[in-house]
Amino acid sequence: MDEQSKTNPPASQKNIGMAVLAYIIFFIPLLTDAKNDPFVKFHVKQGLVLFIGYVIEMFIGAVPFFGWILAPLLGIFLLILFIIGLINALGGKQNKLPVIGGIADSFKF
Repeated sequence: MDEQSKTNPPASQKNIGMAVLAYIIFFIPLLTDAKNDPFVKFHVKQGLVLFIGYVIEMFIGAVPFFGWILAPLLGIFLLILFIIGLINALGGKQNKLPVIGGIADSFKF
């Protein structure tokens, strides 16, 4: 057995549905019993950071010229991270997303 399989339970024992939902509407899993599942919490934190990124993108997009160029680029980047996060959740993996994974780890809840 490798180190990864010793520390993480198999995908069949994980709450994959709630982890996927964490990327779509990040706070819904926090309203259920899944909030106690470390796998779900990991993905909720990353979903929260993605949500914050989209809010920031909205404000940047309101700035004339500079924001009109930067906001679509940020949006594409966040969309790619969203897709990677969904794929990880569906696969039962707890891989940190590039750039935002470290920020998500700093949340304590």
